[in-house]
Amino acid sequence: MAVAHMSVRSAFTGLLVALLCLGSAQGGKLLVIPADGSHWTGMKPLVEELGRRGNQVVVVIPEASLSMGPSEHTTTLTFPVPYTKESLTQGLGEKLFHLLTTDVSTTVARLKNYWNTMVSLSNITMQTCESLLYNKALMQTLRDYDFDALLTDPFWPVGIIAGAYLDIPSIYIHGFLPCPLDTIATRCPSPVSYAPVRYSHYSHRMSLWERAVNLLMSWLEPAGCSRMYIHADKVASDILQRNTSIVELASNAALWLMCFDFTFDFPKPLMPNMIMVGGMNARKPKPLPQKVLRREEGGERVSRGVR
Repeated sequence: MAVAHMSVRSAFTGLLVALLCLGSAQGGKLLVIPADGSHWTGMKPLVEELGRRGNQVVVVIPEASLSMGPSEHTTTLTFPVPYTKESLTQGLGEKLFHLLTTDVSTTVARLKNYWNTMVSLSNITMQTCESLLYNKALMQTLRDYDFDALLTDPFWPVGIIAGAYLDIPSIYIHGFLPCPLDTIATRCPSPVSYAPVRYSHYSHRMSLWERAVNLLMSWLEPAGCSRMYIHADKVASDILQRNTSIVELASNAALWLMCFDFTFDFPKPLMPNMIMVGGMNARKPKPLPQKVLRREEGGERVSRGVR
């Protein structure tokens, strides 16, 4: 629990200091472009707390989503998308079922499953990405706000591109990325001889053969990122009117808030603008009801032989 409280303080401190430096003493203007699902539920308490503390927080979400909606102490802006919540739920369910039931018992099967995952995620995220970025009226509204900073989850490339288009400092918060965008964009060292790469299913105790395969998979990860963001790269180049890529844009991030810690993940180097905030979603437990407390006290007395 102590780790969770330290992580919350780290996240709040990093964002509040950034807003204080960029905005006025009356509070900063923060644009939030979240990703759907558990990404939003994990970010929501932080966003609401920033709004409660006097910052002007504007959250931009699609009209149809799995879990996103209005939040407290914030302003919510929505944009139309070419899908409904029902079709999104059904489509994601079918893709996830296929990926989770795929045989990954061999190295070749794991590599193939990794590649198919990149293709599926690229197709899912780009519909939302294009719907926001090509909405000229909404993008002009966001520009008129004159935000001090952007808080986004890089799981969806839409926030990365929007931050570059609006020319505001970007703060990324994420827990899981299908491809190691954080490592590639920041040029963070990755000791593949000791830490297994994503989708390898290896432990920290690897044989010589497994280390060799782990090294090969690490060489393929940049190609996986390129495949996942192949359409996003084209949209970014079109929106920004120059040849660019998601990896290049992400390399300009002001701050990376990493929703993990070494308690559950393999230790690895971090760059100076990376802050671990694992446990941020852990909430302070509510006190037990009096009925349960009386039952516990009664059981304790019985165990001690007290009648």
